[in-house]
Amino acid sequence: MPGRVSFKEIVSRRIFQLRRIARVDTQKIRRKALLRLQEIFDVASAFARGEIERVKEGAQEKAVTLKQRQMWARIAAYTAQIMNTVADGIDERQIDKDLDKLEKMVDEAKAKSEAKEARTGPPGSPA
Repeated sequence: MPGRVSFKEIVSRRIFQLRRIARVDTQKIRRKALLRLQEIFDVASAFARGEIERVKEGAQEKAVTLKQRQMWARIAAYTAQIMNTVADGIDERQIDKDLDKLEKMVDEAKAKSEAKEARTGPPGSPA
């Protein structure tokens, strides 16, 4: 009978459509994640290379130290590793773990900067 489609063909077509949707959605998610990670990498790299020499914290502007540049270099390197992971494939659990670690690294860099300031006092004050 012309016009009849078998159940197997319907199911196969649905599976094909689902795979196409998953592939498109995955590519879209991957693209967005890579764009955001690229932004983080660019900022971290700028700090590490010395392109950003001073940062504003509260009402004060402070020089970026060599140790802070080294921490930002580590952050840039780790961000690049995450970018490679995302480019290779989407594993949401691993990406969440990687992003948690990246966030922790940034928090540690900030905490070390604040601890150093607490020990030495604000810039321009007698040591």
